[in-house]
Amino acid sequence: MGCDNTGNLTKLQSRKRIMCRNIKPLFNFSPPATSQEINDASLQFVRKVSGFTKPSKINEAAFHKAVEEISKITKELLITLVTESEPKDREVEKEKARIRNTKRSGES
Repeated sequence: MGCDNTGNLTKLQSRKRIMCRNIKPLFNFSPPATSQEINDASLQFVRKVSGFTKPSKINEAAFHKAVEEISKITKELLITLVTESEPKDREVEKEKARIRNTKRSGES
């Protein structure tokens, strides 16, 4: 099972409380990563590190603060990174990933 194409948990995963294991690269894409994509990646990182898909009430504030801080740092990182490579086309990369996933799962 994987994430949907937005990097979020699918409905089935949410019910089974399975974490998405992949955080997608966000640097050097056209169009650039959105705040939502950065937040989603930050959320996935905190889920992975903490082991929670949804924190308990007692851990909720710390969990959400961590997502917020990681989002902020990630935005700063993406702004300051430099490359001479041409930006990758987001749609082309999605199609490549879809083909890889199809091959991996044995579908045609």
